[in-house]
Amino acid sequence: MNMEIPVWVKPAIWGGVIGAVAITIIGFSASWVVSGSTAAEMANTQSKDAVITALAPICVAQFKTQTPTNQTMQLAALKEESSYKRDDFVAAQGWATMPGNDAPTPEIADACASQLMKLTEN
Repeated sequence: MNMEIPVWVKPAIWGGVIGAVAITIIGFSASWVVSGSTAAEMANTQSKDAVITALAPICVAQFKTQTPTNQTMQLAALKEESSYKRDDFVAAQGWATMPGNDAPTPEIADACASQLMKLTEN
């Protein structure tokens, strides 16, 4: 009893193999599929961004502990700074130093400077 394999099986198998390779290449290059290390890196970035977003309002609250006159003067001074030095200004004032830390966090200072600049628009 000899089993005959139909002629169309060989092209179908090759088509499946080539299709699987093509889907894999397209999936990784289009970021539909990511490796474990890429997923971990993305998760770390997202969690860091979430922490900065959560802590920036504390920085603004520390700014608002000043008297209204000082707030106005500090906002005017912040507005006069060039856009790439505003985070340094916020850090120098100590507003980006979170309770329990000894030094300011540059990312929080940047986010805080952006939020404080929104206060100058009013």
